[in-house]
Amino acid sequence: MADGDGLRARSEQAIGEIAQALIDSPHLHSALQAAFGAREKALEAQQAAMSALNLPSAGDVERLERRIRSFSQRLEDVEEQLDDLTRELGSLRRKIAAKAQKEAVEAEPEIDAA
Repeated sequence: MADGDGLRARSEQAIGEIAQALIDSPHLHSALQAAFGAREKALEAQQAAMSALNLPSAGDVERLERRIRSFSQRLEDVEEQLDDLTRELGSLRRKIAAKAQKEAVEAEPEIDAA
């Protein structure tokens, strides 16, 4: 087992040294900087092209989707309030009709059986 542990330790050390050499490498740093710069320029070109064609970006679509969901939720709230008001109005109408009927019955002249 000691031989396996030694090999493992040497392997880890070699990997660490390679990683440190890559981190310290100005060539790798320049290549990464160029790659990220190219990516940024490609994104800018894509946005400019989509804008020129009057096409929405993914971010535009996501913002629109959030706004539509928010609007939909508010609309559902308004619909619930309308349903509540409709029920209350129906109840009030029934009460008014019952009261009017009661008053009409009370206002009828009593007919005597004479």
